[in-house]
Amino acid sequence: MSTTIKDIAERAEVSIATVSLVLNNKPGVGQTTRSRILKIADDLKYHQRGGVLTVNRGTIRFLKIARHGRTVNRDHTVFISDYIDGIVQTAKELYYKTEITSFRTTPIQEIAASVRHQSNLGGAIVLGTELSRQDVVAFLDLPIPLVFIDTFLDYLPFDFVDMNNEDSVFKVIECFHRYGHEQIGIVRSSVKTRNFWLRDRAFHDAMQFLGSSIQPQFSFDVDSTFDGAYRDMCRHLRNGASLPTALFCTNDIVAFGVLKALRETGVRVPDDVSIIGFDDLPTAALVDPPLTSIAVSKREIGSTAMSRLVQRIAAPHMPPVKTVIGGTLMERSSVKTLGPPVTIDLKRDD
Repeated sequence: MSTTIKDIAERAEVSIATVSLVLNNKPGVGQTTRSRILKIADDLKYHQRGGVLTVNRGTIRFLKIARHGRTVNRDHTVFISDYIDGIVQTAKELYYKTEITSFRTTPIQEIAASVRHQSNLGGAIVLGTELSRQDVVAFLDLPIPLVFIDTFLDYLPFDFVDMNNEDSVFKVIECFHRYGHEQIGIVRSSVKTRNFWLRDRAFHDAMQFLGSSIQPQFSFDVDSTFDGAYRDMCRHLRNGASLPTALFCTNDIVAFGVLKALRETGVRVPDDVSIIGFDDLPTAALVDPPLTSIAVSKREIGSTAMSRLVQRIAAPHMPPVKTVIGGTLMERSSVKTLGPPVTIDLKRDD
Protein backbone atom coordinates (compact mmCIF):
# COMPACT_ATOMS: atom_id res chain seq x y z
CA MET A 1 0.00 0.00 0.00
CA SER A 2 1.37 3.44 -0.91
CA THR A 3 1.92 6.13 1.69
CA THR A 4 -0.71 8.88 1.94
CA ILE A 5 -0.69 12.41 3.36
CA LYS A 6 -2.78 11.09 6.23
CA ASP A 7 -0.03 8.61 7.12
CA ILE A 8 2.51 11.43 7.28
CA ALA A 9 0.16 13.61 9.36
CA GLU A 10 -0.40 10.81 11.87
CA ARG A 11 3.32 10.11 12.20
CA ALA A 12 4.13 13.82 12.58
CA GLU A 13 1.13 14.44 14.87
CA VAL A 14 -0.08 17.37 12.79
CA SER A 15 -3.09 18.06 10.61
CA ILE A 16 -3.42 16.92 7.00
CA ALA A 17 -3.64 20.59 6.03
CA THR A 18 -0.24 21.26 7.62
CA VAL A 19 1.34 18.38 5.71
CA SER A 20 -0.20 19.66 2.48
CA LEU A 21 1.29 23.13 3.02
CA VAL A 22 4.74 21.64 3.53
CA LEU A 23 4.64 19.22 0.62
CA ASN A 24 3.54 21.99 -1.71
CA ASN A 25 6.16 24.44 -0.44
CA LYS A 26 3.63 26.91 0.96
CA PRO A 27 4.20 29.33 3.85
CA GLY A 28 2.49 29.10 7.22
CA VAL A 29 4.43 26.27 8.86
CA GLY A 30 7.32 26.72 11.29
CA GLN A 31 10.78 25.64 10.23
CA THR A 32 11.13 22.86 12.82
CA THR A 33 7.78 21.32 11.91
CA ARG A 34 8.49 21.70 8.19
CA SER A 35 11.81 19.85 8.48
CA ARG A 36 10.23 17.07 10.56
CA ILE A 37 7.41 16.54 8.03
CA LEU A 38 9.82 16.41 5.10
CA LYS A 39 11.98 13.85 6.87
CA ILE A 40 8.98 11.66 7.71
CA ALA A 41 7.75 11.88 4.11
CA ASP A 42 11.18 10.84 2.89
CA ASP A 43 11.41 7.98 5.42
CA LEU A 44 8.00 6.70 4.29
CA LYS A 45 9.09 7.01 0.66
CA TYR A 46 6.14 9.28 -0.08
CA HIS A 47 5.75 10.42 -3.71
CA GLN A 48 3.26 13.07 -4.71
CA ARG A 49 2.74 13.97 -8.32
CA GLY A 50 3.64 17.62 -8.58
CA GLY A 51 4.62 17.61 -4.90
CA VAL A 52 7.73 18.89 -3.26
CA LEU A 53 9.49 15.52 -3.19
CA THR A 54 9.35 14.95 -6.93
CA VAL A 55 9.66 18.47 -8.29
CA ASN A 56 13.09 19.89 -9.11
CA ARG A 57 13.11 22.76 -6.63
CA GLY A 58 16.21 24.31 -8.17
CA THR A 59 19.62 24.93 -6.68
CA ILE A 60 20.56 27.47 -4.02
CA ARG A 61 23.81 29.22 -4.82
CA PHE A 62 26.10 30.77 -2.24
CA LEU A 63 27.95 33.75 -3.71
CA LYS A 64 31.27 34.24 -1.95
CA ILE A 65 32.31 37.70 -3.11
CA ALA A 66 35.67 39.33 -2.38
CA ARG A 67 35.53 42.87 -3.76
CA HIS A 68 39.01 43.75 -2.48
CA GLY A 69 40.04 40.70 -0.43
CA ARG A 70 41.11 42.61 2.66
CA THR A 71 38.47 40.92 4.81
CA VAL A 72 37.29 37.99 2.65
CA ASN A 73 40.61 36.16 2.47
CA ARG A 74 42.46 33.12 3.81
CA ASP A 75 42.52 34.59 7.33
CA HIS A 76 38.73 34.18 7.46
CA THR A 77 38.41 30.82 5.70
CA VAL A 78 37.17 29.09 8.84
CA PHE A 79 34.74 31.91 9.55
CA ILE A 80 33.14 31.69 6.10
CA SER A 81 33.16 27.89 6.19
CA ASP A 82 30.92 28.02 9.25
CA TYR A 83 28.44 30.16 7.33
CA ILE A 84 28.48 27.57 4.54
CA ASP A 85 28.02 24.67 6.98
CA GLY A 86 24.86 26.29 8.35
CA ILE A 87 23.52 26.93 4.85
CA VAL A 88 24.25 23.45 3.50
CA GLN A 89 22.89 21.58 6.51
CA THR A 90 19.60 23.47 6.47
CA ALA A 91 19.35 23.14 2.69
CA LYS A 92 19.63 19.36 3.02
CA GLU A 93 16.89 19.31 5.62
CA LEU A 94 14.66 21.27 3.23
CA TYR A 95 15.57 19.16 0.18
CA TYR A 96 17.48 21.84 -1.71
CA LYS A 97 20.79 21.41 -3.46
CA THR A 98 23.54 23.95 -2.90
CA GLU A 99 26.53 25.14 -4.86
CA ILE A 100 29.24 27.67 -4.06
CA THR A 101 30.65 30.21 -6.49
CA SER A 102 33.60 32.42 -5.56
CA PHE A 103 34.36 35.80 -7.09
CA ARG A 104 37.49 37.84 -6.51
CA THR A 105 37.66 41.44 -7.77
CA THR A 106 35.01 40.58 -10.39
CA PRO A 107 32.91 43.62 -11.39
CA ILE A 108 29.64 43.47 -9.49
CA GLN A 109 27.56 43.79 -12.67
CA GLU A 110 29.24 40.66 -14.05
CA ILE A 111 28.40 38.77 -10.87
CA ALA A 112 24.76 39.82 -11.09
CA ALA A 113 24.64 38.85 -14.77
CA SER A 114 26.08 35.40 -14.04
CA VAL A 115 23.21 34.78 -11.63
CA ARG A 116 20.58 36.23 -13.95
CA HIS A 117 21.46 33.79 -16.72
CA GLN A 118 21.25 30.64 -14.57
CA SER A 119 17.78 29.23 -15.14
CA ASN A 120 18.15 26.38 -12.63
CA LEU A 121 18.61 28.59 -9.56
CA GLY A 122 15.86 28.69 -6.96
CA GLY A 123 17.58 31.51 -5.09
CA ALA A 124 20.91 32.76 -3.81
CA ILE A 125 22.58 33.68 -0.53
CA VAL A 126 25.12 36.46 -0.96
CA LEU A 127 28.14 37.06 1.29
CA GLY A 128 27.89 40.81 1.78
CA THR A 129 31.03 41.38 3.89
CA GLU A 130 32.82 43.57 1.35
CA LEU A 131 29.76 44.88 -0.51
CA SER A 132 28.88 48.56 -0.48
CA ARG A 133 25.35 49.86 -0.69
CA GLN A 134 25.90 50.49 -4.41
CA ASP A 135 27.05 46.89 -4.87
CA VAL A 136 23.90 45.52 -3.26
CA VAL A 137 21.73 47.81 -5.38
CA ALA A 138 23.14 46.06 -8.47
CA PHE A 139 21.17 42.94 -7.48
CA LEU A 140 17.79 44.70 -7.35
CA ASP A 141 16.54 43.54 -10.75
CA LEU A 142 17.47 39.87 -10.43
CA PRO A 143 14.50 37.54 -11.00
CA ILE A 144 15.30 35.16 -8.11
CA PRO A 145 14.98 35.56 -4.33
CA LEU A 146 18.13 36.71 -2.50
CA VAL A 147 19.28 36.85 1.10
CA PHE A 148 22.42 38.78 2.13
CA ILE A 149 24.54 37.70 5.09
CA ASP A 150 27.35 39.36 7.05
CA THR A 151 26.06 42.84 6.31
CA PHE A 152 23.08 44.95 7.28
CA LEU A 153 21.68 47.81 5.19
CA ASP A 154 18.60 49.87 5.90
CA TYR A 155 16.05 50.89 3.27
CA LEU A 156 16.97 48.30 0.61
CA PRO A 157 14.16 45.75 -0.06
CA PHE A 158 16.23 42.62 0.62
CA ASP A 159 16.37 40.11 3.45
CA PHE A 160 19.53 40.46 5.56
CA VAL A 161 20.93 38.18 8.26
CA ASP A 162 23.85 39.56 10.26
CA MET A 163 25.48 39.44 13.68
CA ASN A 164 24.18 41.85 16.30
CA ASN A 165 27.12 44.24 16.36
CA GLU A 166 25.45 46.69 18.75
CA ASP A 167 24.78 44.20 21.56
CA SER A 168 28.06 42.36 21.02
CA VAL A 169 30.25 45.45 21.26
CA PHE A 170 28.35 46.52 24.36
CA LYS A 171 29.38 43.21 25.97
CA VAL A 172 33.00 44.10 25.22
CA ILE A 173 32.82 47.56 26.82
CA GLU A 174 30.77 46.21 29.73
CA CYS A 175 33.48 43.60 30.35
CA PHE A 176 36.18 46.26 30.50
CA HIS A 177 34.05 48.28 32.94
CA ARG A 178 33.34 45.23 35.05
CA TYR A 179 37.10 44.71 35.49
CA GLY A 180 37.70 48.30 36.51
CA HIS A 181 38.98 49.87 33.26
CA GLU A 182 38.26 53.57 32.75
CA GLN A 183 40.64 54.28 29.86
CA ILE A 184 39.19 52.32 26.93
CA GLY A 185 40.30 52.71 23.33
CA ILE A 186 39.50 51.15 19.97
CA VAL A 187 41.65 49.74 17.19
CA ARG A 188 39.44 50.04 14.14
CA SER A 189 40.00 49.04 10.56
CA SER A 190 40.61 51.61 7.88
CA VAL A 191 38.90 49.23 5.40
CA LYS A 192 35.34 50.31 4.69
CA THR A 193 32.93 47.48 5.47
CA ARG A 194 29.47 47.81 6.93
CA ASN A 195 30.20 45.63 9.97
CA PHE A 196 33.34 47.57 10.85
CA TRP A 197 31.35 50.79 10.65
CA LEU A 198 28.59 49.33 12.83
CA ARG A 199 31.14 48.21 15.45
CA ASP A 200 32.76 51.64 15.51
CA ARG A 201 29.37 53.26 16.05
CA ALA A 202 28.45 50.66 18.68
CA PHE A 203 31.69 51.41 20.54
CA HIS A 204 30.76 55.08 20.80
CA ASP A 205 27.18 54.28 21.85
CA ALA A 206 28.29 51.80 24.52
CA MET A 207 30.88 54.19 25.93
CA GLN A 208 28.25 56.92 26.15
CA PHE A 209 25.70 54.60 27.77
CA LEU A 210 28.22 53.55 30.42
CA GLY A 211 29.30 57.11 31.10
CA SER A 212 32.83 56.82 29.71
CA SER A 213 34.51 59.64 27.81
CA ILE A 214 36.00 58.79 24.43
CA GLN A 215 39.54 60.10 24.17
CA PRO A 216 40.67 60.61 20.55
CA GLN A 217 44.29 59.68 21.33
CA PHE A 218 43.10 56.16 22.18
CA SER A 219 41.60 55.51 18.73
CA PHE A 220 43.88 53.78 16.22
CA ASP A 221 43.25 53.09 12.53
CA VAL A 222 44.92 50.01 11.03
CA ASP A 223 44.54 47.74 8.03
CA SER A 224 42.21 44.71 8.33
CA THR A 225 44.82 42.07 7.42
CA PHE A 226 47.18 40.54 9.99
CA ASP A 227 50.31 41.94 8.35
CA GLY A 228 48.70 45.32 7.77
CA ALA A 229 47.38 45.62 11.33
CA TYR A 230 50.81 44.68 12.71
CA ARG A 231 52.58 47.17 10.44
CA ASP A 232 50.18 50.03 11.18
CA MET A 233 50.17 49.44 14.94
CA CYS A 234 53.98 49.39 14.94
CA ARG A 235 53.88 52.76 13.22
CA HIS A 236 51.53 54.19 15.87
CA LEU A 237 53.80 52.93 18.63
CA ARG A 238 56.97 54.27 16.97
CA ASN A 239 55.27 57.66 16.73
CA GLY A 240 54.84 57.72 20.50
CA ALA A 241 51.18 56.69 20.75
CA SER A 242 49.70 56.90 24.22
CA LEU A 243 47.96 53.65 25.19
CA PRO A 244 44.88 53.20 27.38
CA THR A 245 44.54 50.33 29.84
CA ALA A 246 42.09 48.52 27.51
CA LEU A 247 41.70 48.21 23.74
CA PHE A 248 38.79 46.83 21.73
CA CYS A 249 39.97 45.50 18.36
CA THR A 250 37.37 45.50 15.59
CA ASN A 251 38.07 41.83 14.79
CA ASP A 252 40.42 39.02 15.79
CA ILE A 253 42.74 39.36 12.80
CA VAL A 254 43.35 42.97 13.78
CA ALA A 255 43.82 41.87 17.41
CA PHE A 256 46.44 39.30 16.42
CA GLY A 257 48.42 41.95 14.54
CA VAL A 258 48.13 44.35 17.47
CA LEU A 259 49.28 41.67 19.93
CA LYS A 260 52.41 41.07 17.85
CA ALA A 261 53.18 44.78 17.61
CA LEU A 262 52.72 45.32 21.34
CA ARG A 263 54.87 42.32 22.24
CA GLU A 264 57.73 43.48 20.03
CA THR A 265 57.71 46.93 21.61
CA GLY A 266 57.72 45.61 25.17
CA VAL A 267 54.06 46.30 25.98
CA ARG A 268 52.67 43.43 28.07
CA VAL A 269 49.17 42.03 27.55
CA PRO A 270 47.24 42.11 29.81
CA ASP A 271 49.56 43.61 32.44
CA ASP A 272 49.95 46.91 30.58
CA VAL A 273 47.03 46.78 28.12
CA SER A 274 43.98 44.50 28.07
CA ILE A 275 42.71 43.36 24.65
CA ILE A 276 39.35 42.07 23.40
CA GLY A 277 38.70 41.00 19.81
CA PHE A 278 35.66 40.08 17.74
CA ASP A 279 34.85 36.84 15.81
CA ASP A 280 36.41 34.25 18.17
CA LEU A 281 38.45 32.60 15.45
CA PRO A 282 40.03 29.24 16.48
CA THR A 283 43.43 30.91 16.85
CA ALA A 284 42.01 33.20 19.57
CA ALA A 285 42.30 30.42 22.14
CA LEU A 286 45.86 29.59 21.07
CA VAL A 287 47.64 32.96 20.99
CA ASP A 288 49.68 34.23 23.95
CA PRO A 289 47.80 35.29 25.96
CA PRO A 290 44.57 33.57 24.91
CA LEU A 291 42.33 36.29 23.49
CA THR A 292 38.99 37.29 24.95
CA SER A 293 36.65 37.68 21.98
CA ILE A 294 33.05 37.82 20.78
CA ALA A 295 31.93 34.45 19.40
CA VAL A 296 29.66 34.99 16.41
CA SER A 297 26.89 32.44 15.80
CA LYS A 298 28.09 31.81 12.26
CA ARG A 299 26.30 28.51 11.61
CA GLU A 300 23.11 30.00 13.01
CA ILE A 301 23.44 32.95 10.64
CA GLY A 302 23.90 30.58 7.68
CA SER A 303 21.00 28.37 8.76
CA THR A 304 18.72 31.35 9.35
CA ALA A 305 19.57 32.76 5.93
CA MET A 306 18.71 29.47 4.24
CA SER A 307 15.42 29.17 6.12
CA ARG A 308 14.57 32.75 5.26
CA LEU A 309 15.34 32.16 1.60
CA VAL A 310 12.96 29.19 1.47
CA GLN A 311 10.23 31.36 2.99
CA ARG A 312 10.96 34.01 0.39
CA ILE A 313 10.72 31.45 -2.41
CA ALA A 314 7.35 30.31 -1.09
CA ALA A 315 6.01 33.84 -0.59
CA PRO A 316 7.99 36.26 -2.80
CA HIS A 317 5.85 39.30 -1.97
CA MET A 318 6.18 39.21 1.81
CA PRO A 319 7.88 42.26 3.39
CA PRO A 320 11.69 42.08 3.66
CA VAL A 321 13.08 40.93 6.98
CA LYS A 322 16.35 42.07 8.56
CA THR A 323 17.57 39.65 11.22
CA VAL A 324 20.44 40.16 13.68
CA ILE A 325 21.81 37.30 15.80
CA GLY A 326 23.63 37.92 19.06
CA GLY A 327 27.16 36.93 19.99
CA THR A 328 28.75 35.50 23.14
CA LEU A 329 31.72 36.98 25.01
CA MET A 330 34.37 34.27 25.39
CA GLU A 331 36.47 35.40 28.35
CA ARG A 332 40.12 34.31 28.40
CA SER A 333 43.38 35.74 29.71
CA SER A 334 43.81 38.96 27.73
CA VAL A 335 41.88 41.15 30.19
CA LYS A 336 43.31 42.22 33.54
CA THR A 337 41.32 43.20 36.62
CA LEU A 338 42.20 46.73 37.79
CA GLY A 339 39.81 47.03 40.70
CA PRO A 340 36.80 45.55 42.47
CA PRO A 341 33.99 44.24 40.25
CA VAL A 342 31.66 46.95 38.91
CA THR A 343 27.95 46.24 38.53
CA ILE A 344 26.32 47.67 35.40
CA ASP A 345 22.69 48.78 35.72
CA LEU A 346 20.92 47.74 32.52
CA LYS A 347 17.44 48.59 33.83
CA ARG A 348 17.75 52.34 33.67
CA ASP A 349 15.69 54.26 31.12
CA ASP A 350 18.25 56.82 29.96
